[in-house]
Amino acid sequence: MAPEGRFLHADLDAFYASVEQRDDPALRGRPVIVGGGVVLAASYEAKARGVRTAMSGRQARGLCPDAVVVPPRFAAYTAASRAVFEVFRDTTPMVEGLSIDEAFLDVGGLWRIRGAPSTIAARLRTDVRERVGLPITVGVARTKFLAKVASGVAKPDGLLVVPTDGELEFLHPLPVERLWGVGPVTAGKLRERGIGTVGRVASVGEAALVSMLGGHAGRHLFALATGRDPRRIEVGRRRRSMGAQQALGRRPRSPEAVDAALAGLVDRVTRRMRAAGRVGHTVTLRLRFNDFTRATRSRSLPRATAHTRTVLDAARVLLAAARPLIAERGLTLVGVAVTNLDDDRAVQETLPFDAWSGGELDAALDAVRDRFGGGAVTRAVLLGRELDPQMPMLPD
Repeated sequence: MAPEGRFLHADLDAFYASVEQRDDPALRGRPVIVGGGVVLAASYEAKARGVRTAMSGRQARGLCPDAVVVPPRFAAYTAASRAVFEVFRDTTPMVEGLSIDEAFLDVGGLWRIRGAPSTIAARLRTDVRERVGLPITVGVARTKFLAKVASGVAKPDGLLVVPTDGELEFLHPLPVERLWGVGPVTAGKLRERGIGTVGRVASVGEAALVSMLGGHAGRHLFALATGRDPRRIEVGRRRRSMGAQQALGRRPRSPEAVDAALAGLVDRVTRRMRAAGRVGHTVTLRLRFNDFTRATRSRSLPRATAHTRTVLDAARVLLAAARPLIAERGLTLVGVAVTNLDDDRAVQETLPFDAWSGGELDAALDAVRDRFGGGAVTRAVLLGRELDPQMPMLPD
């Protein structure tokens, strides 16, 4: 076995805030918050004061009153992301983007021409710094999971190599939250049983984890905790889902306001689907409540579609069923996603076509927005209301 793994996980540090500090020298070394109402990103100087992404702007300014708050510049972030991905692809053709600021790279075939993975990773960090002007952290390991954990441990602006003969020594002392798929709920279940480290997850055994967490989650976590992750780089992988969400704040919202937010989200998602030539089989509604609990509801469609009204009708059925929970717990976030996506050319012959409730109306609205801008036409229910800004993302 080679002493170093073939996978790199490259992750830009505090991406939006780093772009702001790069473009405005007066911000360098100072705490920077991107976004006013809700924190979209925070520099490491602000993070050191307790500021976190998705925190309310008021809370963030209370923790860090001397922070510089700047509005987001999504065009600048998109341009920076494209430049960084050019560096990735100049390093290796085997690149799997995870988001606009992180990717996996497979450099296993480059030993003879570019050296060991650690050497390639160090050069990658230098290239990103020199060509794009941004700090980036890289983890190197035998599996994708370990490479991602390594980059997380090495942040900010670091490089960490997990040797192939020391994987468990590196992994097992880490907290259970480092395992992919362990969020607050799962971590709470594990810690209630005295399982606080990855090593304890491994020692408990697969059967016990399955009984605690269910079949899929138990087997998944046991495999990761014992160093098993057979996944390879997926180049050119198309999205399996498309979604959007809207933060609503903690003040009460009327049913009409929630429905308007849902309509705007569905409009955004289905337009993206049509632009990418995708259709979906399942509509998923995601809710977050005042007590920070979450709920997810899904509904299968009779046929795969990207028709806005069809998807909105399904989402409204799901929202209506969740009204008792919303009345009991309050609602702070609503999200919608269309999953189980297909290429529309593969299923177009099965699609129903109703001129003004489906294809032609959607196509007409898309054409107007493409020519005159996204705000040229909007649904009447959205007049006077604003959605959260649409975040930059990888191409569909």
